[in-house]
Amino acid sequence: MQSAHTRKKIIAPSSWEDIPCGEYYRVALEEHLQVCWGKLYGFHLLKLGNLSAELDTSACPISHQVNVAEVGENLHVQGDNYQLPFAHKSVDACLIAHTLAYAEDPHRILREVDRVLIDDGWLVLSCFNPLSLLGVGKMMPFFRKRQPYASRMFTQMRLLDWLGLLNYEVMVKNCFQVLPWCPKGGKMLSTHLPALGCMTMIVARKRTLPLTPTTKKVPARRQAIQHAVGASSKSYRKDHKK
Repeated sequence: MQSAHTRKKIIAPSSWEDIPCGEYYRVALEEHLQVCWGKLYGFHLLKLGNLSAELDTSACPISHQVNVAEVGENLHVQGDNYQLPFAHKSVDACLIAHTLAYAEDPHRILREVDRVLIDDGWLVLSCFNPLSLLGVGKMMPFFRKRQPYASRMFTQMRLLDWLGLLNYEVMVKNCFQVLPWCPKGGKMLSTHLPALGCMTMIVARKRTLPLTPTTKKVPARRQAIQHAVGASSKSYRKDHKK
């Protein structure tokens, strides 16, 4: 197994146009995001990566939107994804559109985004789904070095596990665009077989308290001790009478 240091660096596309059928992916992702933008609120929206910067987020009520990437066009800030030039808990929402798919260390990016997000902040991320036609193409040597097969693909369950470790509450999760070469992604297939969609989208919120509350064990222990004391005193009185 190759480590993150020895793994070959994945070259990220600078635009959706650099990906075959990329415009179809972009339009499909924008349509699914339209339903979620109304739930977000705050002052600052961080769009991480060139693909995130190209998405139309005008329907988002957060007015101050910042495009961040190492290099590219239409950027407001040039910065490292692993060391964002923002203070702790200074961003209300973050959009990560396929940025993890081209990252050498996606866990580190999530931890860095978690650092700059405020409590109860919003995280919106998307990625290619390996359990789809793209995943089948990735297993073929002829397509493996081409886009989007050259990207890293993560299952939805794996992404949910990562968010669970960071204590995020998932609000929306879905897959779509079953047929990547169709403008609508195969509307009938996407309706009846959404799990086979080529794209995964997750909307989650950063939580500071445990999502599953645990009951306190102290009262139960005290009750057990009192019961034991009462039982021992009763047996003592019986022995004393004898």
